[in-house]
Amino acid sequence: MPLTPLIAFHMACAIAATLTGAIALWARREASPLPWVHRIAGYGFVLLMLATAISALFIRDFKLPNWAGFTPIHLLIPVTLGGLALSFWHLAHRRIAQHRSVMRKLYLGSCVVAGLFTLLPGRLLGNLLWQGLA
Repeated sequence: MPLTPLIAFHMACAIAATLTGAIALWARREASPLPWVHRIAGYGFVLLMLATAISALFIRDFKLPNWAGFTPIHLLIPVTLGGLALSFWHLAHRRIAQHRSVMRKLYLGSCVVAGLFTLLPGRLLGNLLWQGLA
């Protein structure tokens, strides 16, 4: 799959969300008195994850096992959108521990694990990485 502007946008949003999410999680540790950094980074993370999930809707791959161009990794789209909605619902009801849990799981699943899957051979980033190392 070639690097189209849509894929470049999706990749940039995903990488930025991974970095911003790490800052948001770091700034809200028990020992860190930086709630304003957490709030700014958190809103940035949410916006970047929304952009990542929505742009993923338009990225199709008909070579891998798919259903109308949607591959198994596209299952992260409803998981991500649902996780973001659930996280804000917990915040609105002042359930901070549940909010923290949902956001940690969302970060690990949608950023870290999905990011590692993109490095597999046969994926765009995986091919760039492994060909560059060879």
